[in-house]
Amino acid sequence: MMLKIHALTKEAFAPYGDVISVRENDHFLINNGSTERYHDLARVELLKEGRALINIFRATPLEYPLNVTMVERHPLGSQAFIPMNGRPYLILVAKAGETVTADDLVAFHAEGDQGVNYHAGTWHHPVLALDRVSDFLVVDRGGEGENCDELFFDEKDIWLARD
Repeated sequence: MMLKIHALTKEAFAPYGDVISVRENDHFLINNGSTERYHDLARVELLKEGRALINIFRATPLEYPLNVTMVERHPLGSQAFIPMNGRPYLILVAKAGETVTADDLVAFHAEGDQGVNYHAGTWHHPVLALDRVSDFLVVDRGGEGENCDELFFDEKDIWLARD
């Protein structure tokens, strides 16, 4: 099964989380007119008394077409990825739930000025850099409790090609 890659838009990504971008968002001026504020771009979820973590993930490109063997979810909080190098990347997601099949997977192409925030429990593939090593500012939940579930597919022929 070859997965189709879609353009990343707020509407298309809404079932999985938020798109973090200045492209499709209203803004207003602050700091005596010297700064544009793009306000409330993502809902940070911290369940069960967690705390916010700010991290940098350095992602190495994988071989494409990629044989997709697993996805993960974070049931106790959201997880946001904001590219720091302006490089495009791929996103592979499925709606929150107890299980995922190949038919549930949806792929998106994100431009280097678009971040995403996965809602708590949304299944996703680990970060998918494309051409070069890429850094991402990551905001997620820390604190007590296991916050990463992994699901490995029985199917061996789930493929994600570059667009």
